[in-house]
Amino acid sequence: GRSSDVSSGINAEYGLLQRVEGGLLCMCDAMKGYIRECGKTLVDSEGDINNTVTYVQSLLDLKERFDQFLKNSFCNDHTFKQAICSEFEHFLNLNPKSPEYLSLFIDDKLKKGTKGLSEQDIERVLDQSIVLFKFLVDKDVFERYYKQHLAKRLLNHRSVSDDAEKNMISKLKTECGCQFTCKLEGMFKDMSISNSVNEKFREVTKDMPPLSIDLNVRVLTTGYWPISPCKVTSKLPKEAEIAFERFKNFYLKDHSGRQLNLQPHLGQADINAIFYQKKDDVVTPKRHILQVSTYQMCILLLFNRQQSYTYKDIQTESNIPEKELKRALLSLAVGRIQQRVLQKSPKSKEIASTDEFTINDQFSSKLIRVKIQTAIASKSETDPERQETRQRVDDDRKHEIEAAIVRIMKARKEQEHNVLIAEVTGLLKSRFMPSPSAIKKRIESLIEREYLVRSPNDRKVYMYLA
Repeated sequence: GRSSDVSSGINAEYGLLQRVEGGLLCMCDAMKGYIRECGKTLVDSEGDINNTVTYVQSLLDLKERFDQFLKNSFCNDHTFKQAICSEFEHFLNLNPKSPEYLSLFIDDKLKKGTKGLSEQDIERVLDQSIVLFKFLVDKDVFERYYKQHLAKRLLNHRSVSDDAEKNMISKLKTECGCQFTCKLEGMFKDMSISNSVNEKFREVTKDMPPLSIDLNVRVLTTGYWPISPCKVTSKLPKEAEIAFERFKNFYLKDHSGRQLNLQPHLGQADINAIFYQKKDDVVTPKRHILQVSTYQMCILLLFNRQQSYTYKDIQTESNIPEKELKRALLSLAVGRIQQRVLQKSPKSKEIASTDEFTINDQFSSKLIRVKIQTAIASKSETDPERQETRQRVDDDRKHEIEAAIVRIMKARKEQEHNVLIAEVTGLLKSRFMPSPSAIKKRIESLIEREYLVRSPNDRKVYMYLA
């Protein structure tokens, strides 16, 4: 085909230029210019590519194309190989969203049911992803997104398989060491411990009066999961409240000194629902099982008590935070037609405090089990969310830079400014590239807090205070 003609043509040129002094360097520079142009075009067009997965796939295709050239045209020449890598590193990091997009790409491949990829396909995609990951400068930003995406896959039972997940984690571990992956491994440990805790709970409580619901609890260790705790205590339906209290008593008997806090924004529930469809004065009951979020369950079960509620009533009765309540109601009353379990009056897309909600008895679905999707904006973050993530990353970096300074100064006892900056950069560059000014700020802060002091003989030398 055409590509093999191109490859062999370039290979012939490579053979000719090999005989000319400086010929290969000249050819390598031309290739670098071409890669940079291709890469920049791709990165610049990212705004036009709505799909983050397509964007990352295009980067991988480009890398694959030049790897083929390297093998077939440039005889795996080390200089050309290094040039390809440095160009990829350059343009991948031109886009500050690259760490987030790469994590979303892996998320897409490790999620259940979308691709029908074989184990070998997944393995190949993960290996390709690791190649791009190596080029990322902000590996700590990638880690933050990866933790968020992994948490959602685990908590929503969306992982294609535990083996594939662990495989990716071990690849990241090989690349960055266990400090990078210890929280990811901790999340897995929590999931498997939760399974055995639930079995034990059923065993221990089997002789007690039966609960009216089947409870399954995931106990998560605060430090491992990228989850902001729920600040507001929402009112659970009585049945759920009783079940959770029983679990809490059982768990704390075995683990005294621990605290268990319910996180309703992360839970799910299956609820039995009967809709009384009316046609020509004949009422036909239709049964469905609705798969909903914990907040949606709290809302729907209120309608067992009375037929209609205003938004304000639901807010008072459930105490669900406003943002979450609106999201839950939007998906129940304004979302897809085949998921509208509630009716809203007036029928607008916005929710006002006086809007009235009732059960939609004309609800109809061919499925017995109906999953109500929560109204989520897009998979990638909005700009304000992205700024918040960056702020958190910057806060973490301050601590990491300080820890690196203290570790070096503890060992050296005293160090000259420029040498210290070089050593700190060397320690941290596998996670992110700290700027000299950021390191300087942290040195000043440590001097203020009396961890370091300037040498009386030379202002540019720092001494460690034990």
